[in-house]
Amino acid sequence: MEILLRSARIIDTGSPFHNQVKDILISNGKIKKIGSKLSNASKAKEIALANLHVSLGWFDLNTFLADPGYEQKETIETGCKAAAFGGFTNICCMPTTNPVTQTKSQIEYVLQKSADEIVKVYPLGAVTENTQGNELAELYDMHKAGAIAFSDGLHPSASAGMVERALLYVKAFDGLIMNHPEEKSISKNGVMHEGVTSTKLGLPAAPAVAEEISVSRDLYILEYTDSKLHFFDISLKKSLELIRNAKKKGLKVSASVNAYNLLLDENAVGDYDTNYKVNPHFRAKKDIASLIKGIQDGTLDTITSAHQPHDEECKKMEFDKADFGMIGLETCFAVANTALKGKVELTKIIDAISNNPRKILGIENKIEEGAEADITLFNPDLKWTFAEKDIHSKSKNTPFVGTSFIGKAIGVINKGKLQLN
Repeated sequence: MEILLRSARIIDTGSPFHNQVKDILISNGKIKKIGSKLSNASKAKEIALANLHVSLGWFDLNTFLADPGYEQKETIETGCKAAAFGGFTNICCMPTTNPVTQTKSQIEYVLQKSADEIVKVYPLGAVTENTQGNELAELYDMHKAGAIAFSDGLHPSASAGMVERALLYVKAFDGLIMNHPEEKSISKNGVMHEGVTSTKLGLPAAPAVAEEISVSRDLYILEYTDSKLHFFDISLKKSLELIRNAKKKGLKVSASVNAYNLLLDENAVGDYDTNYKVNPHFRAKKDIASLIKGIQDGTLDTITSAHQPHDEECKKMEFDKADFGMIGLETCFAVANTALKGKVELTKIIDAISNNPRKILGIENKIEEGAEADITLFNPDLKWTFAEKDIHSKSKNTPFVGTSFIGKAIGVINKGKLQLN
């Protein structure tokens, strides 16, 4: 298959063509030629769209696919459809399935089942057996089978010793531990951010210190072990300060923020809509301002979807009893771009969903001749309204239906395939 992209602005800080408007000829899954007014002698499929921008294919580090075991919520196939619509060509899927992804065969299951999808799925292996924090899982076997990194998802280890052992163990093969920072003994049964709003609503709340103390603890352990650690779900000003200082000290730490934490604050919970029940919680406005600064100065490396599909039975109930999470693959870029428009340069936004995830995982690619064509097509200025027809996930748990956004993925090219929205 041959594709010719016409007059596309290339946003890729690793590419010699960064911020240039060029034609791009793709043949048999590779970038064959980049130039101006390229000939189309081979009758390639031409794509010429207004304000067309292209970047390396977007890469999400924080996706829950629910397959195997919870296929009523999502399957690998439907999750990949949601990802492609949202502009993602690569996703890391959490191990919190049933059974938990914690063996060589379970890693192979994810790789084999996703092999024919346009989206490449990278499985995360569990850090501990059944993500319960008691014994290390088979980390080396999973690494050899294709696990890109290791996480216990939303089940952070209560034991500092277990974090230490995991960080020391993966050093042998230059592995990466990815943690959700939350001290459960402090957050307890909190369903939203502790503050004036939670008091007004009469909802049980989790204090900010539950995240902050977990970040602090893990950074101390990281410094001791001299290993590599990535924090998911950073949502607080003080957490950012801790990570910023750790980076200045030279620690091998990286961090993600979820797109929804850049746009919505704690007041979103006011109508008790369970689609707004998420973990990490929506925070105070001052935290959002700090998160935006964190993207601008590089303290936050990546923006993630935190895609967490749930069937209706898990959401249509009292707020304090409903499950945490919303779907996010279809809206991640639109939410982040809308929140950051005029505050953060487009290049930094794209780096946070394309180049930086690859750097964290040690994956190399760039938009240049001869490279694999792993590309997202998008329009950063397109105004559109997210509708139910735009949901490609098997689940529908999102508060964003009817929301107007700025910026939209137009299509993806990956594995020699093309999908246009």
